[in-house]
Order: sequence, then structure tokens, then C-alpha cells
Amino acid sequence: MSEAAGAASRPNRLIHEPSPYLRQHAHNPVDWYPWGDEAFQRAVAEDKPLFVSIGYSTCHWCHVMAHESFEDPDVARLMNEAFVNVKVDREERPDVDGVYMTVCQLLTGHGGWPLNVLLTPDRRPFFAATYIPKDARFGRKGMLQLVPRVQELWNQGRDEVLQSAERITEALTQTTVDPGVQDELTEAHLRAAYEGLRDRYDDEQGGFGSAPKFPSPHNLGFLLRYGRRTGEGEADRMVEQTLDAMRRGGIHDHVGFGFHRYATDRRWHLPHFEKMLYDQATLAMAFLDGYQATGRSAFAETARDVFTYVLRDLRSPDGPFYSAEDADSEGEEGKFYVWTEAEIREVLSEDEAELAIDAFGVRPDGNYREEATGEATGRNVLHLQRELSDAEQDLWAQAREKLYVAREERVRPHRDEKILTDWNGLMIAALARGGAVLDDAQYVDAAQSAMAFLAETMMTDDGPLWHRYRDGEAGVEGFLDDYAFLVWGLVELYQATFVPGYLTQAVELAEAMLARFGDLERGGFFFTSAEADDVLVRRKAFEDGAMPSGNSVAMFNLVRLARLTGRTDFETYADQLSRAASSSVNQVPIGFTHLLAALDFALGPSREVVIVGDPNDEAAHAMRRALRDDYRPNTVVLLKPPDADGSALETVAPFTRHMTSEGGAATIYVCRGHQCERPTTDVHEALEMLES
Repeated sequence: MSEAAGAASRPNRLIHEPSPYLRQHAHNPVDWYPWGDEAFQRAVAEDKPLFVSIGYSTCHWCHVMAHESFEDPDVARLMNEAFVNVKVDREERPDVDGVYMTVCQLLTGHGGWPLNVLLTPDRRPFFAATYIPKDARFGRKGMLQLVPRVQELWNQGRDEVLQSAERITEALTQTTVDPGVQDELTEAHLRAAYEGLRDRYDDEQGGFGSAPKFPSPHNLGFLLRYGRRTGEGEADRMVEQTLDAMRRGGIHDHVGFGFHRYATDRRWHLPHFEKMLYDQATLAMAFLDGYQATGRSAFAETARDVFTYVLRDLRSPDGPFYSAEDADSEGEEGKFYVWTEAEIREVLSEDEAELAIDAFGVRPDGNYREEATGEATGRNVLHLQRELSDAEQDLWAQAREKLYVAREERVRPHRDEKILTDWNGLMIAALARGGAVLDDAQYVDAAQSAMAFLAETMMTDDGPLWHRYRDGEAGVEGFLDDYAFLVWGLVELYQATFVPGYLTQAVELAEAMLARFGDLERGGFFFTSAEADDVLVRRKAFEDGAMPSGNSVAMFNLVRLARLTGRTDFETYADQLSRAASSSVNQVPIGFTHLLAALDFALGPSREVVIVGDPNDEAAHAMRRALRDDYRPNTVVLLKPPDADGSALETVAPFTRHMTSEGGAATIYVCRGHQCERPTTDVHEALEMLES
């Protein structure tokens, strides 16, 4: 056996890491370290730069670079000589990823994964890039050229490298400093964001901009709210068309359900085939909102399909949810998901096959083309070309089940089975809301089961919330997103179940979030706690990306909790946060749509509905159904039963203390702006109060 082959066969130190992504590189010939003191100390001792490669286990281009370079003995030899090499799972350490992704965007104008950065031994960056090929290509250096050049600069041009690192670090630090002027956010900012989205809207295909197209469900949620606030029909039209385009497009897995990460083309046809838990959660909530706003059953069914996928394929036996499924199987992106016409005809009856081929745009030469060459592959992505009639829907249901069974015989993509608190918080929120909106107890039960696991495993009595669970071990101290997203899940669980313990937990976790991450001088929240000592800077990010930012969700939570509990201090913190974000919002309002949805809630009008009485009373049920069946985004509901739970609710929401039932009947209080209308036992009268 050659020395290189022997090195490749021996596992490196990543073999002991819980991260699936790090373990994928445990047999590389690169001498990888996990992020931590051991690597930093060696870099200092040997006077070598750190080569930090950041990615995640279901990342297609991370796999490509690993196969080309990190598994190559020649590249590995150069890297091991020149650097101390560090692998980071961005989903496990979003704090590290966030800092150096900002660096990459500052230096190159773009970002993505894999993210590769070069650092001085004290972790100051002096180079950043995304995918790097093994060999030079079209004027771009490959790893075989880049590594020796960096080694030469480090050894012979050290002053230049250190000066560059100093300038970059200073620029990075400036991005985390809040501007001195803090403005009030107003309805004018809502209007500016709406106009920005309208200007970027694709009137033909739905969505915003051209290719690639990301779902960005928070944009749709903001538009629905704006349409409800202003009566602007164009806002509703953009949402409805986009939801339709996505549910019919190739980005939607029509056979196994769920959504792929994004579309590489303008018309939502060719997906990047990864499936992420956070996308399922936020898209399910967007379709639920669309269903409530339009009454269209197709949107409700799409949300149900998402939940079917998540509960079947991403749910751990213990109750919480795994992170993602890969785009690749058998070394090829999308292979698990695409079909030849012959495969479809082989699996289905003649009538079923003809329907599938016609309705989903299947072609003999394939509608799925190679991204690099544009050549037809002979395979097809299923993309619904038209709405199906009732009879066709029944026939398609039969055909879909046969295709699903046949597809399950294929080699499945890798599933990342780490459990993340923040993403689980989003899924809990989606399932709880789905159970309430669709009147389906199985979704609420699933949300409660996941929450029970997190409460037992990820929450500590006197320490931080944990971020990651894998192989029986909870680890990595929680970040802002873990607290904010889990509060969101708890609030939705309370709204679905009216168990006061969930509201109490939400308040306690929000208070812990303020204590650990809050900037009480300038407003807003840092991503990491003050105790974090292995990141270069404490970031404070407001902009919404693939997911809403932790600050946006925190602001939304604080406004809702203020309405649910009567605590005006939560509203004060939310106002301070909005002012801290104002300078950034002024520059690009469309980058902050979830934060502006929270502003819409804060500006009002909003309503607090308190139902006092037996939860099983018909009037209580009728009121809950009425609130479920319509889109009232700025309404919160509390239920105060005549038992110990009623007393528990009074403790967390003292303004309900003097609310009583009339004559033993379910009694409804409708409140606005800290003032309540006279109580009523008539549901229709209560609804009129809501609309007035």
C-alpha cells in the first residue's frame, strides 16, 4: 500500500465528531481538525495559517470540492504542509459561518458553500472564496496553484498578509457596529418594502427576480399582511400566483412531497434537490396563511403534503426532527427524484401513465438538462403543467402511490440526522399552526412530542439552551436563533392548545434571550452570548435570508408576547430593536420583510381575544373555528378555563384576572390597545367587534 493510500484509509480526528458533515471528511488524507483550541494552538506553535473549510452534509458543491481536492493525495499533501486545516459544519456552528461568510461577501461580493477562508493563527481572515477547483480553470486558480502561492506569501510576504488581515478585520468589525442615528420605523417602511417587492416581482412565473429563485416565505407573509392592512389587491395576487407556481413546479416533490431548497431557473422547474427542515417549516406556514387568506383548498393540501413528508422522512423516533436530506445519491445530483418516460410507463397502467406524462410535462428526451452543458439527460423533473380535474386527481393519487413505492427501491439520498433546536422550533411552530388551522390533532400531537424532547434534552435548569443533539449527546451552546425560534414554537403551541405552561415557557425563554443576547444600550440582539470566546466578533444581524433572522423573529415574538401577557416591557424591547435595525432597513427594505411583518403587528390595529369558560363549550368552539377559518394575522387568542389552568393563565397574563364568565356560559372579551370591549356570549357579536 502506498503512503498516500494508507493515509487515506486511516481516519483523521474528525471520526470522533458528532457532526455528519465532519464525519464525511474523516477519511480524507487532509489532516483535518474540528474548530477549537487544539487547531488554534498548533497554528501558533507551527506559525502556519489556518485553512478553514465550512459547509454542511447535504451541500452538493461541498461534495464536489471534497471529491476533487480533499480526497486527492496531491492536494492534501500541499495543504498539510502549508496549513493547519479546520473543518466546520455551518449548521452546527452558524456563529463561525456567519462571521466568515460576511468576510467572503466583503471581499468577493457574494457568498455560498463550501466557504473556504484563510486565517492568521489568531483567526484574522486574509482570503475567502467559495468553491475552488482542483486545477486552474478559466483564469481561476485551483487548489494546486493556490496553496503554494499562499505558502510563498506567508513565508516571504508576511507583512503584506498581516496588513490585509488587519484591514479586513477592521472592516468586519465595522459591520457589527450600530450607526449612531436610530430612526423610528413607520408605515412608510412597510410601503417601501411592498414597492420593492412589486418592482422585483416576476409577473409571468411568480416569485422575485430571475434565476436562481428561492422560496423566501417571509416575503409572502409580509405581502399578505400588507394586503390586509391596505386593501392592496396586488399584494394578494403576487402571493397567490407565487404559491401556485411553487406547488406546481419542479421545486415541489410531487411523488414524495416536501420542497427542494430552491429552483435553479426562473420558472421553478429545475430544483437544487436538497430538502431542508427549515424550508418545510416556513413554506408550510406560507401555504397555511395562503389558505386562510384565499380559502383555496389546494394550499391547505400542499401544507398537508409537507407535513406528511416531514413526519414520515424527517422525524426521529424520539419525536424531534432531523435537519435535511441530500441532493445527491449514487454520486449524482437529483438521481433519486427524476424519471425517464420508460420508467413511468413501466410502473403505471396505461391510463395512469398517459395522465402523468401529459400533466407533468414528461418528454421522451427528458425535460431535465445538465446545468453545465444544457444537454438533455433523458430524465424528467415532474412539473404540474395544469390543474387536474376531480377525476384526474383520483387517478393521479393512484399513480403517485405507485411511483412512490417504485422510487423507494432506489438508493436514497443521505439524511443528516443531527437535531437542531432552532430548526425544530420552526417545525414545531408550523405543525402547531397547521393543527389549529386544519383542525388536525395529529399535527399538534407531533409538535408537542418534539417540544417535550427539546424540553428534556436541550433545556437546562441553570445553563444555556443547547443547539445541537446527535448520537445521544446535546452540545454547542445555543445561539440567538435557538431561543427566538423556540419561543415562536411555544407561542404557536399555546395558540393551538391553550395549555398555559407553553405560554409560561415562552415568556421564560424570552427573558433568558434578553439576558444572554440583548444589547440593552443600543437595542437588538447579538447572535452569540457575551461568554462566546472563540469567534472574532459578536455579530448583530437583522437581515432576513433563507430563514428570517433571529432579530426579526425575536421582535415578532416580543410583540406577540406583549399582546398575550400584557407586558409592556416586551413591547419596549421590540421598539428598541426596530430602531437599532432602522439604518439597515432604510437602505434595503425588502431585505427585512419578517421584521417589517413584526412592525405591522406592532403598529396595529391588533386584537386580543380572551375566551372565558369551559374549553368544550360550543360557543368557545365556534369562536375558535371562526378565528381559524379567516386570516387575522394580528389577532392573538387566550382561553381561560374555570380550573387550575385558569389560575395559571392569570399568573402569566395578569390582565385576564378579572375576566369572568357570564352565567356559566363561554364569554368572549375582545380587546384592543389595552382596552377591552364589553364581554359577550354571542359569537357573532364578538366577530363584529373584531371587524370594527
